[in-house]
Parts: sequence; C-alpha cells; structure tokens
Amino acid sequence: QVQLVESGGGLVQPGGSLRLSCAVSERVRSIYTMGWYRQAPGKERDLVATVSNDGKTEYPDSMKGRFTISGDFAHNTVYLQMNSLKPEDTAVYYCDADLLDYRLVRGDYWGQGTQVIVSS
Repeated sequence: QVQLVESGGGLVQPGGSLRLSCAVSERVRSIYTMGWYRQAPGKERDLVATVSNDGKTEYPDSMKGRFTISGDFAHNTVYLQMNSLKPEDTAVYYCDADLLDYRLVRGDYWGQGTQVIVSS
C-alpha cells in the first residue's frame, strides 16, 4: 500500500519560514506529478503548487511569490518552502502524488496532512 508521509509542519511566527517534506513510502514504478494542497478550517482544499517529473512547476496566482515547490523524483520526495508566512497561511497542508505503482496501477495518493499554524 503506497503511502505519502509528510513532515515539517508546526507553529511559526508571522514572517517566518517552514519547509515541508513529503516522501512516498515505498518503491513505485513512476511518479508523474507531486503537489501540495492546503485546507483551512471551514474552507475547501486549495491547490498550493505542483511539480512534474520533468521539473515543470505550477502555482495558482494567489500562491506565487512566497512558496516554492521542488521535487526530488529520484528519491520520491517533494518539498514546499514557505517564506514570509502570514496568519492566513494557517491550514492543514496535504501532499499529493500521481503515480504508477509496481502493479502498474496508476492512481492519485494523498498524505495524512501536516498542520501549519502561523501565529504570534
């Protein structure tokens, strides 16, 4: 069973930085894209950024500038560097991967989420 394991969340003061990590728990045949989403209390889950295995990154306009996604597809890991954090960035951050497992089954997998709280 493929699992995505996130880490790096926590409490940070406004203006601070955090780096989230997400690793695929087992060997897979191929990973096409990995991404980060976030969900604030009472709100829908929103896209933060994606990175594909050819290095292409995508960000919604609202996420450009302070967040940087990077992928280490050789090690099945994706990172999210978050700078100049604001209280409105407080949310549970979820990792997502579109991958092909060793049964040659393609699927979309989600991590369990990591909490980010931006507060003084």
